[in-house]
Amino acid sequence: MKIVIRTQGTMAIYEQIVNQLKNEIVTGNLTAGEALPSIRALASELEVSVITTKRAYEELEKEGLIRSVAGKGFYVCEYNKTYLKEKQIMMLEKRLTEVLSDCKKAGLSKEDIKDMVETLYEEERM
Repeated sequence: MKIVIRTQGTMAIYEQIVNQLKNEIVTGNLTAGEALPSIRALASELEVSVITTKRAYEELEKEGLIRSVAGKGFYVCEYNKTYLKEKQIMMLEKRLTEVLSDCKKAGLSKEDIKDMVETLYEEERM
């Protein structure tokens, strides 16, 4: 499992952790019953606060994606993959709507936005 924290973005660190763990579950990289790193181990690995990783795990637990087993740690739950994917799409649509609004405020045309997306998409693949 590889989690990458981007400090330049506007998304909170705990949200980045939550989103990346959700993605790992949706893609099948994390399977039901699989153990997650402890809160302290993940915090140490990512070089972030224990409070940050605790908040991410609490959020995932609230959504029913992971569960805590007293004295043993956190484990991936059984889940409805289709439902989780739909929730991810809804979240992305919300964020994209905000970005498009900012682009329009900056005076970018639809073509400018398309060009930017294509360029960034290609850069991300490298």
